[in-house]
Formats: sequence, C-alpha cells, structure tokens
Amino acid sequence: MSSTLGGLATSVSGTVTSRLAALSTRSMRFIEPVTRAAAPVARAGRTAAAAVPVQGRIVIGGAIGCLIAGFLLHWSELVFIGVTLAAAVAIAAGYAIGRTTYAVTVELNPRRVIVGGRALGRIAVTNSGTRPVLGSRMELPVGAAHAEFQLPRLAPGQEHEDLFAVPTHRRALILAGPATSVRGDQLGLLRRTQTWTDRIELFVHPLTTRLKASAQGLVRDLEGQATKSITNSDLAFHALRPYEQGDSMRNVHWRTSARTGQLMVRQYQETRRSQMLLVLGADAAHYASDDEFELAVSVLASVGVHVIGEENQITAGWDGGTLHTVSPVSLLDDSCRLEPVKRGAKPLREVVRTLAARRAQPSVVLLVVGSQTPPADIRAVATLFNHDTVFTAVRVDEAGEAVLRRSGPVTVASVTALRELPLMLSRLGTRQ
Repeated sequence: MSSTLGGLATSVSGTVTSRLAALSTRSMRFIEPVTRAAAPVARAGRTAAAAVPVQGRIVIGGAIGCLIAGFLLHWSELVFIGVTLAAAVAIAAGYAIGRTTYAVTVELNPRRVIVGGRALGRIAVTNSGTRPVLGSRMELPVGAAHAEFQLPRLAPGQEHEDLFAVPTHRRALILAGPATSVRGDQLGLLRRTQTWTDRIELFVHPLTTRLKASAQGLVRDLEGQATKSITNSDLAFHALRPYEQGDSMRNVHWRTSARTGQLMVRQYQETRRSQMLLVLGADAAHYASDDEFELAVSVLASVGVHVIGEENQITAGWDGGTLHTVSPVSLLDDSCRLEPVKRGAKPLREVVRTLAARRAQPSVVLLVVGSQTPPADIRAVATLFNHDTVFTAVRVDEAGEAVLRRSGPVTVASVTALRELPLMLSRLGTRQ
C-alpha cells in the first residue's frame, strides 16, 4: 500500500513539474516579444523625460492640475490657466521638433602648453543635409567652464565657425567637449539635445627649470655607479689583496706579485646602472597652500625631465601610482593629473615602499615633500633603503629659506622657488 502511494505521489509530482515547465516556457515566449517591443518605448520615455527640464515639468504639472481642478470645481479661471500653460508647452514643443543635420568639428591648438601659455579652440558646424537647418545653440564644456555658441540658420553645405580661448593660468588636464546642440524655446520649457563630438584633452604642463648635469645622482653614468660592496670582477678598481685558492688567474696583478714575491689579485667596487626613484608626497596636510603643491609638482617634473633626457633609468610616482617615464612629454602629461590627496592619504613611508617594490633597489632616491611634512616621516622613508642608496629629500617651503640641512641619514634641501632648484642640487652634489 505504501509503495502504491509513493508511486502515485511521484507520478503526480512529475506531472505537476512538467506542466509548470511547459507553462514557464509559454510564458517566456510571450514575455520576450513584449520586452523587446517595450524597450524602444522605454528608451523613448527616458529621452522624453530628459528633454523636459525642471521648469517644463512644473508647467506641465501645473497645466494638468489646473485643468483637473477647474473642471471638477467648475472654476473657469483655473481652466483658463491650465489651457494657457498647455498652450505654452505646445508652442515650446514646436521649437524642439525638427531634424538637425550637423557635422561638428572641435579643435584645440596647441594640445600641450605650459602654464600661462596661449591655447585657442575652434568649433566648426556644417549643415551636412539637403535642407536648411534653423538656428540653434551649441554648448561646449571646457574644463570647469561652459561655453555657448549661437548658430544661425544654415543652408545646405554652409559652415559656421567660432573661436574661443582656453584659460591656462594653472596646471591642469582640461577636457573640451562633447559638443552638444540644443533646440528649445526661450523659456526653457522643453530642451532637445544631441551630442556631436567626443572629448578632447588639453594638457597644461607645469613650469620646469633646466638642471645642471653635475647634480648628484642626475649625471649620465655610462659605466654605472660605484657602491660600497667589494667584488672580484667589475669596472671600478678598489685595491689589491693576497691570492686565495679559487681566485681567477685573470685577476692576478703580475707586476705587484713580482715585486712582493707573492701572488696579488685585484679587488673592485661593485657597480650598477643608476636607477632613480622619484616620488612626490601628495598628502594635502603636508602643504601650506595650493601654490606650494604646484611648486612641488614643478620640482618633480624638472628632475624627471632632466633624468629622462639623460637616458637614465627612472621610476616616478606619487600617492596615486606610477607616472609614465617613456619620454619627457609622457611624464609632463601625467603630471597634469596630479592632485593633492585630501582624504584617506597613505603614510609617506607606505607610498614610497609600494613604488620601490615595483623595481630593483634604486641607487638614487629623491623625495619631494611639502613644508608641513614631519621630519620623522622623511627619516622613516630613508629606512627602506640600504647604505648604497643615495637618499635626498627636496622640501618646498614658499615661506621659508633655501638651505641644506641634515636630518639623521637624510639630506634635506629646502627651496622656496623653482629657480633655486638647480643651485641646491649642485650644492647637494658637492656635499655627498
């Protein structure tokens, strides 16, 4: 009996499951066409909603409310107001309706300038259609600004051109675009927009200064930089020592061996190709002002451009990661993106440790910091490197004085202006 009931239950369960599966399949066949058909409607609805600014929604809502209240309350004045508002929306729709056939070109010349340089922009709009296009408005975001250009009625093939200046008084990466045409009424009840171009980048490079090739750690080292490690084979001769079993006979100094009566072999100082690590501490709390941070970026860019120009190996970075050092231009382009870190800044030692871990042990480390950076933070960074690494910190302090100081194992060069950097690095080279 129990087996019979179990089989019946299994049969009923299987029947119900199969029918539910069949129902689900039929439902999906019905839902999919409805979903595909509703997608264009949903997109049109979103487009229509975007075409109605806040003031337009207020007028439309007011028209509907006045008409409903007027008819329900038999209040002719409300009906009149509702009809007037509805008529205003209908007239505004006439301005927004219409096909726009534009070919838009936005150009910036030049694409890279130094702070304070001159940068001009050009926007050209051509009617690419076969019918005249009524006048409209073209909007073009340029950095934080917003430029507007009035377009006249354009005949087929006719072009309209406007020129504009781009402010370059501060280092920045300025994005121009996208260019957007706007059709609508003068009251702004309805607004129809269409995007025509992509964004264009304008790099406003920081100010830089030329450095002397004799600056410590910035010279061209064709044979490598000597370290304090002693080896049996290299380029920098160090001293002679008695022969030991296993030494290569190629290192025997025969003249000295003949004079002393015992075999003497050469010792060398280990050399390696100079590898520079250039780091900018970007914690906003370490800088007294925005101008001081700009000075720090200029110091970073000046040193980086010089080292890259000397074809030495360099790794440059900041709190936000590494900078491109393929060429001086790539470094300057990336320096346009540097911004002070105002929240959640990492400890300076952690920033340098992360950047140093991506490369071999550097032979030269140059750290650029602000005037408010605690000396203990700088000394903590120095503990990351061994005695073969030349560690220097450049401290920018617009309110201080240009001076060299020793802070534990670190030499700190304070600069108050960019023009002082070449002299300070030269003095640094004579001290070390």
